[in-house]
Amino acid sequence: MASDRDEILQAVSSAVLAVTRHLSVREVLQVIVRSAQRLLDARYAALGVPDEDGSFAEFVAEGITDKQWDAIGPLPRQHGMLGAMLREGAPVRLPDLREDDRFEWWPKAHPVMKDFLGVPIRDGEQVLGIIFLANKRTSDGFTEADQDLLTLFAAHAAIALTNARLYERRRELAMLEERNRMARELHDAVTQKLFSLRLSAQAAGVMLPNAPDKAAAELERVQRLAGEALAELRAVIVELRPAELDRHGLAETLRKHVRMLDRLHPSRVTFEGEELPPLEAAVEVALLRVAQEALHNALRHSGAGNVVVRLADESGKLVLTVSDDGSGFEQAESRGLGLVSMKDRAESVGGAMTVVSARDKGTTVRVEVGV
Repeated sequence: MASDRDEILQAVSSAVLAVTRHLSVREVLQVIVRSAQRLLDARYAALGVPDEDGSFAEFVAEGITDKQWDAIGPLPRQHGMLGAMLREGAPVRLPDLREDDRFEWWPKAHPVMKDFLGVPIRDGEQVLGIIFLANKRTSDGFTEADQDLLTLFAAHAAIALTNARLYERRRELAMLEERNRMARELHDAVTQKLFSLRLSAQAAGVMLPNAPDKAAAELERVQRLAGEALAELRAVIVELRPAELDRHGLAETLRKHVRMLDRLHPSRVTFEGEELPPLEAAVEVALLRVAQEALHNALRHSGAGNVVVRLADESGKLVLTVSDDGSGFEQAESRGLGLVSMKDRAESVGGAMTVVSARDKGTTVRVEVGV
């Protein structure tokens, strides 16, 4: 018995150490789920962090493939057993989840789950999330000892998750301070150059009739000042990149953005991505903005039933596509869709953008950037 207890404590200790090594909230959530799955030998494990809109701000799972997730559809909402656990804030252990009165339904593609163990992750009275396991591999179901073990692990996971949130909050505050500093620099440097540029242009206009040589010199100064101001503005824009890119990178930021749009719009919006090599900050910003603009067009103007965002590394080129099955448009009618600004963003990082669209045949925006 003592050796069994030591083995269990060692397993919990290893799981806790695996969680506390990570600082980003997303990483902590993923490691919590993997550690709990291994700790109790469950086929399925998941963790949901509730939002204020009746769904989940974060939801990570193990045992379900990306293909299955795509078939299942949007993130779960706070109904059924998940909602009950959030309201009640107490552990739930069941021999068959489907026979409980609180169970409602699953999406058609959802895997069948039988024995179930769910434990809240709490910070005092606040439920930070729910961790739940299903289909224990090595026995007929979860035991009371399993529940105690997962409850112990959840208490440590709560500390790790709280620390990760505090760490990210500190990073956000530091970034906010840096952005304020950059705003001051923008005001001090670029505004002065623009003021000088305006004075030089006015002087050139006055000199032009009687002193064309001096006017030409002033116009050269205007050109130089404009170039310097543009260079400084570009540098500031690159540095003022969305905070999500620093926390999650381009692929995960797009995935989260797509999930949000999928919840907010009647169209089905999905993301397909893969592990990417390290990217320059300017490239991440440019592709994110192009994707956001293309998604805005598809959801607002096309009447599409499906919109798909894909991000992939294809033979050394980073390829972003946003495709919809909407009404499409003729190229001559594309004014007002932001295509020029999207094209400019792509070209600013050495990329190229193409748009394929026709009436009633949907639209595909494609950007290729060398990496």
